[in-house]
Amino acid sequence: ILNPFLIPFLARDCRGQRSCIEVIFLKLYDLPASPNARRVRIFLAEKGLEIPMVPVNMMTGENQTDAYLKKNSLGRMPLLELDDGSCISESMAICRYIEELHPSPALMGNGALESATIEMWQRRMEFEFLLPIVNIFRHTGEMWKDRMVQIAEVAEQERKTVAPRMEWLDSELNGTQFIAGDSYTVADITAQCSFVMGKAALGIRIPAELKNLSDWWSSVSTRPTARA
Repeated sequence: ILNPFLIPFLARDCRGQRSCIEVIFLKLYDLPASPNARRVRIFLAEKGLEIPMVPVNMMTGENQTDAYLKKNSLGRMPLLELDDGSCISESMAICRYIEELHPSPALMGNGALESATIEMWQRRMEFEFLLPIVNIFRHTGEMWKDRMVQIAEVAEQERKTVAPRMEWLDSELNGTQFIAGDSYTVADITAQCSFVMGKAALGIRIPAELKNLSDWWSSVSTRPTARA
């Protein structure tokens, strides 16, 4: 594991040769219960990286202060801040930045086809699981009552689609250990974070009869990084 305050970045000159090593100080503004923040934490843990975490209290409006809004005008977490004041928000953008700095182990693929395949599955996991589960939570959760207009019908319709989507993923996992192939990738991390939120916040569980999906869940949820 690297020094928690330092991450080396290999810069390349115009001839493509490694030319220097810069040291970049990173800080991650975190929302512990957020599936998107968890996605970044697991990604970092899989890379064997530790960086300082700054928990942001959304309930007290800490993310809406002038100081935080200067870093991210949408007031969302996670947020990666560099030593020069540059800020990167959106969990997948943060993961992409980390992947570029630390390509091993490759969580977003090597080569055009593998990278595109992983991105395809990552997006599928977002659209088919993460976004619907987040929508259910937002339209039913007490903490969102005064933050948005909650529509019970939206939550009901999204909940109805989760079971068929699980059946679809179960069939896709037939004969493969992980979602995008033989290796654990960011596609697995996205699905993993979706199911953690579904189980913890909404009581949505993977049916035991979906053996492929259950085996996958058992595998990813017992990884050393699963509780990052």
